[in-house]
Amino acid sequence: MTQTTTTPIIEARGLGRKFVVKRTVFGRPLASVGAVEDVTLRLMPGETLAIVGESGCGKSTLGRLLMRLIRPSAGEVFIDGQNVTNLSHAAMRKQRRHVQLIFQDPYASLNPRMTIAQTIAEPLMLHNIVPAGQRAWRVAELLEMVGLRPEQASRYPHEFSGGQRQRVVIARALASEPKAIICDEAVSALDVSIQAQVLNLLKDLQKRLGLAFVFISHDLGVVKHIADRVAVMYLGNVVEMGTADEIFAVPRHPYTRALLSAIPVAAPPSHQRAKAARLCGDLPSPLSPPEGCRLHTRCPYVRPECKTVSMKLDVEPNGHANACAFWRELPAQDAAEVAREPRNPKLEELFAAFEAMAKRPAQTVTGG
Repeated sequence: MTQTTTTPIIEARGLGRKFVVKRTVFGRPLASVGAVEDVTLRLMPGETLAIVGESGCGKSTLGRLLMRLIRPSAGEVFIDGQNVTNLSHAAMRKQRRHVQLIFQDPYASLNPRMTIAQTIAEPLMLHNIVPAGQRAWRVAELLEMVGLRPEQASRYPHEFSGGQRQRVVIARALASEPKAIICDEAVSALDVSIQAQVLNLLKDLQKRLGLAFVFISHDLGVVKHIADRVAVMYLGNVVEMGTADEIFAVPRHPYTRALLSAIPVAAPPSHQRAKAARLCGDLPSPLSPPEGCRLHTRCPYVRPECKTVSMKLDVEPNGHANACAFWRELPAQDAAEVAREPRNPKLEELFAAFEAMAKRPAQTVTGG
């Protein structure tokens, strides 16, 4: 179909996934965990949607659901306007070239027995994108696009550094000419300087190729630099969604405030936030989540209604949505403290340096 600016690249409607964790000796399910529940979101062409939250909140599962790597238990997934929820494996393979995935550990996602040329050429062959005689030329072009030298194509993954391997994974993702890429903790295993290089590379590719990104991360300092919109997840549910500027400036949900207040601030203790939003207690078991609002067992602003009424996303006229019905009544002082912009001077310095380098003629990368 013809792509228009009003058609989402990826759309999820009421998406959910449960995993059976215990069965009887006859195979009947006894217990299940709701990894993702009732998630609705859209990824528009050319934008970056960040999905953030604690470990185990369902971010990676949601990313795999959006690609239809796993089949949802509830809801629907649309890729470029087509419902792919129940497509067969063969039909899904044709659709999957439009959405690619970058894993957290680049070394684990590369076959150590295959050269880089073979790795990048594989999607070209599977999807029959270029004739066999032109694949070597296309591999060289993709390597140059991500800042590597064409002569490095004959090497194996163990001969590269972590940052270079991540560039190889990005080149492989670009080989199928996708419209969207899902980045699952794509820079969390890298040093800060290499993070800045890879993030600037992704931003540059987005600008040049019109890519859309789903950026899954627990590092809000990184998210602030790359995201257009942010979805905050807690125990499988999206509890707040809005533009990155709104999320970082005026967070509505107590959980979002707690996440932002946990970002390290480069300042002496006497200059740090005097009264940060903190959660109480431990994360509840996903096997038996609390009734009502799932945050009520940890929320410092809990009310009796929170323990019985299940909160749904309330969408404001400007499109910002959050699942706390009492956010307007939260202490203003806490909100101001949480909204104080977190700074990572080292990361900001590196971003500025690499953005300046991006304005110069393209160069290949020999290290990192």
